Amino acid sequence: MGRAVVHFEVIAKDARAMQDYYGALFGWEFEQHEPMHYGTVDRTQNLNADGIGIGGGVGAGPEGYPGHVTFYVEVPDVEQALKDAERLGGTREMGPEDLGEGMTIGMFHDPEGHPVGLVGAMS
Repeated sequence: MGRAVVHFEVIAKDARAMQDYYGALFGWEFEQHEPMHYGTVDRTQNLNADGIGIGGGVGAGPEGYPGHVTFYVEVPDVEQALKDAERLGGTREMGPEDLGEGMTIGMFHDPEGHPVGLVGAMS
């Protein structure tokens, strides 16, 4: 059985404008997390008729960063997954980084340069 995609993310130059855009386009309602200017969409508010969907977020990148769109995959060990990504031809972007409350994230670029996020399985 493969690992689950558990979160999507849009990092933008103007987080508020992108939240307004995606909110209007898809009906997403954002919970704001300040001062990061990161708005999250709760999974339970983002389901199709079969009850399938994932939560995600739209936030601001650092000054001068062009932004990205990616997805996060839940893994048992973020550091090991980053090492495996590198071994298979990817490059580490960041992490593992502890966000507190038992959440660890990382990010790598696949061999073609696409950003992919990792989130540690929470027990």
